[in-house]
Amino acid sequence: MFHQNVRQTARRVAAFAFAGASVLGFGPAGAGIAAAGGLPPPVPSIVEYQFLSGSTTPPSEGDCFSVGRRCFTPTSMQNSYNLGPLYGAGHEGQGVTVAIIDSFGNPNMASDLANFDTQMGLPHMCGEPGVTCTPDMPTFQHVYWNGVTQVKAPPPGSNGTGTQTRNIWALETSLDVEWAHSIAPQANILLMTTNPAETLGVQGFPPMMNAEQFIVDHHEATVISQSFAAAEETFASTQSLLNLRHAFISAASDGVTVLAASGDGGTANTYFTPVKNPATIPFPSVEWPASDPLVTGVGGTYLCTDPTTGTSVDSADPPARCVANPGVREVGWIASGGGFSHVFPRPSYQDTLPTGSTPIGDMRGVPDVAYQASALTGVLVYDTAPGDAQGGLNCSPGNPCSAGWYVVGGTSSSCPQWAGLVAIADQIAGRGLGLINPTLYTLASGPDYGTYFYDVTTGNNQTDPGIPGYPATTGWDPVTGLGTPNAATLVPKLAGH
Repeated sequence: MFHQNVRQTARRVAAFAFAGASVLGFGPAGAGIAAAGGLPPPVPSIVEYQFLSGSTTPPSEGDCFSVGRRCFTPTSMQNSYNLGPLYGAGHEGQGVTVAIIDSFGNPNMASDLANFDTQMGLPHMCGEPGVTCTPDMPTFQHVYWNGVTQVKAPPPGSNGTGTQTRNIWALETSLDVEWAHSIAPQANILLMTTNPAETLGVQGFPPMMNAEQFIVDHHEATVISQSFAAAEETFASTQSLLNLRHAFISAASDGVTVLAASGDGGTANTYFTPVKNPATIPFPSVEWPASDPLVTGVGGTYLCTDPTTGTSVDSADPPARCVANPGVREVGWIASGGGFSHVFPRPSYQDTLPTGSTPIGDMRGVPDVAYQASALTGVLVYDTAPGDAQGGLNCSPGNPCSAGWYVVGGTSSSCPQWAGLVAIADQIAGRGLGLINPTLYTLASGPDYGTYFYDVTTGNNQTDPGIPGYPATTGWDPVTGLGTPNAATLVPKLAGH
C-alpha cells in the first residue's frame, strides 16, 4: 500500500506513436485547432447535481420526486443491474483494489464515507474514522500525490472558470468513492488526488497521468477509474495528447483495466480559450481519455427502473424522460459524450459489432459501454466538504456549497460503478484483466448479446442544435456504446477471458 507521504517518482516514457496518429490533424478534414497553450485542464464529469438535505440521514424518495427526479440507493442500483447473484456467490471484489484519480479531493472523504456506509447499510472500510480494522475488511486510503492535503481556493490564473474549484471536485470525489464502494462493497479503494496548482501552469493532466503510472508500476491497483475529461480538440497538438498515454500503455501490458467517463456535453464540447467565454467546437467531438483505445469509455443513460427496489421498470414517476417512454428501462442520456475520435484510428476490436449497430468508420468509436448517468435519475451522494454555507444554495459558477446529501449525475457516476464491476471480475479471475474492450466486443458480437447487455435503443446525444448528435440504436451506438451491463451474466464472462 501507499504511504501518506508518497514521493513523486513518475518515470519518463518515450512518446508512443499510435498507428500514425502523430500525423493526424484534429477535427474533420481541413478543420483547424483553436486551442492555445499547452494542455487543457481536466474537468470533472459532473454536469448536474441537486442539493437535497443537510441531515446525516438520506432524503426520502418523495423528496426526490418533489424536485422532478428519482434517486437511487446502492440497493436499488445493485438490483437494477442484477448484481444480486454475484453477491450471493460471494463475489463482492474481495482482495481487489480500485484506484480513483481526482483533483483536490474531499478532505472529509473518510468520515463522509463512514456516514454513507452507515445510512446505506454497506460494509464499513478500514480507514474510516472510528472503525476497528479486521483482516477481512476492505480498506480505504487517501493519498495526496502532490503532498497537498487541501486546496481552499482556485489557483492563480484559473480566471473564474470553475474547473479548478475545490468544492465541485470534492463532490466528484465523494461520488467516485461512495459509488465504487456501492458496487464492489468488499474491494479496497485507493483515492489518489492531485493538485493542479502544483503544475506551474501546465494544467492538471501530467500529475494525474504520473500518479497512474506510479500505481501501475508499483502494482497498487488492477482497476483505475477516471471521472475527468477534455475534448481532443483542446490539446494544442496531437503529440501533446499522445505524450500523456504512457500510463495506459503500461496498464494494458500489466493487467490493469483503465476506465474513463465519456463526458457530459453530448457531441458538443468547448475550447478552453478564451477562458472566460470559451467557444463551442463547431463540429461533433469526443473527449479524452475515454477516446483512447487503451481505455474503456463509459457513456450514460436515464435509468427508469423503480428507484426504491430496482427490480422493475417505473414509467409513472419523475423524470419526464421516463414517463415519456413507457415500459423502457433505460433511455440514452442527452448529454452522454460520444461520437468518433479525430485522433485515434478504429481499433481492431471494433471491427465486428452486434447486428444493427451504428457503423464505425475509420476512427475510434466512443463510448464502449454505458451505465446510469443523468442527475434526473441520479445517485445519492453524501458530501460535507463544502460546510461553509447554509440553505442548499449552489454557489456560482457550478460550485456546490452546502454540506449534506446531493443527487448527482454525469458519466462520472457511470465510470466508478463500472470500475466496481471490473473489480468483481478481477476477483473471480484471480488476476487483473487489463484491457477488457476486446472481450466486451467479442461477447456483444456473439449470439448471446442480449444475455450480457441491456441494449439501449432510445434517445440521442444532441445537446446543441447547431452540432449534430447521434441516436441510440440497436447494438453499438455513439451514445451508449454496446449498452449497459447485466452484471450477473457479463461479469463472470469477463473474468473467464
